Amino acid sequence: MMYKVIELSSVTDDEIENALNQWTAEGWTFESIHFAMRESSKRPAMAFISFTRDEKTD
Repeated sequence: MMYKVIELSSVTDDEIENALNQWTAEGWTFESIHFAMRESSKRPAMAFISFTRDEKTD
């Protein structure tokens, strides 16, 4: 199993959607999304999106 983690510093619906579409089109399967929050804001400061895929064997 291979893993990929994407860090987004601009956490908008468009950025999340673009990342999901880009990496799933490349054969990765969405696993989870985690948000890093700021104390002074209700809006996430960063997002970490993880993907998995089967390891290729040649």
